[in-house]
Amino acid sequence: MKTKLKNKAQVAMEYMILVGFLVVITIPLILVYNTQYKGTSQQIIANQAEQIGQKIVDTAESIYYLGQPSKTTIKIYMPQQIESITITDYEIMFQLMSSKGTEDVVKLSSVPLNGTLPTTSGMHYITIQSVGSYVNISST
Repeated sequence: MKTKLKNKAQVAMEYMILVGFLVVITIPLILVYNTQYKGTSQQIIANQAEQIGQKIVDTAESIYYLGQPSKTTIKIYMPQQIESITITDYEIMFQLMSSKGTEDVVKLSSVPLNGTLPTTSGMHYITIQSVGSYVNISST
């Protein structure tokens, strides 16, 4: 009877050691995964903002050189976590919220720009129109 009880205790102890070993390995893997996931999603949003900015700048430059009253509408998808978008004379600046604070994505243009862009996430239609001495950018 003592041997049977001793065998059960040994099996239970081995099981607890195995479960403990698995927990010790699993927790760091989950932490590394979460850290990598957050970093990757931030990089994806920054890349999307850069592509949006480049598309707008390319379209604005071609419309500017076509002259007044050239006008076109483009369809863009605005990602989440965009805090603000500023359009100044020769640049478009996206401010993105991240776990480290705010991150700026800036696209430069060779033509003067003016206008506003929406910061809400989702699909938007953006009208780009040559007004003579600058290009006006607005949301439709």
